Amino acid sequence: MKHTVVEFFGTYAHSIVFLHVISAIIWIGGMIAIRLAVHPNLQLIEDTKTKLSRTLAIMGSFFNIVIPFIIILLITALIMSLGHPIENKIFMNIKEAIWMIMVVNFTWMYITRKKAQTFFDKNRLADAKLTLIIIPKVLLPINIILGIIALWLGVTLRGF
Repeated sequence: MKHTVVEFFGTYAHSIVFLHVISAIIWIGGMIAIRLAVHPNLQLIEDTKTKLSRTLAIMGSFFNIVIPFIIILLITALIMSLGHPIENKIFMNIKEAIWMIMVVNFTWMYITRKKAQTFFDKNRLADAKLTLIIIPKVLLPINIILGIIALWLGVTLRGF
């Protein structure tokens, strides 16, 4: 199996690395845009129901957009780790751990958003708002920071 992955990576390395990098850019860039541009502007909406409705819709759309890219990121990471010999395994292991933490954190955000949506649908706006607050205040910044570190490690691993 390893021989097949090495051969596959050797043939399609450029495409695999491109898919990996573009997936990371979309996921991390999207999180940065949501946190630094979209979230502050949503806070300008005074009506709580409208604000929550827009927040839940934006987060739902964003999550649905990035899920395929997260899957691509994980598949390409697996192919690269098996198909390309890396001399500095410590950076690769750290990067893999970071991506796994980010996936767990993303899953937590996804579940939290679903829970808030349930509260919103039952017109329990205060509960929806309280449930969501952890995402922009804690979970999203954690993933942004980890993603930037993982990107730096990726560049380091590629030898640039």
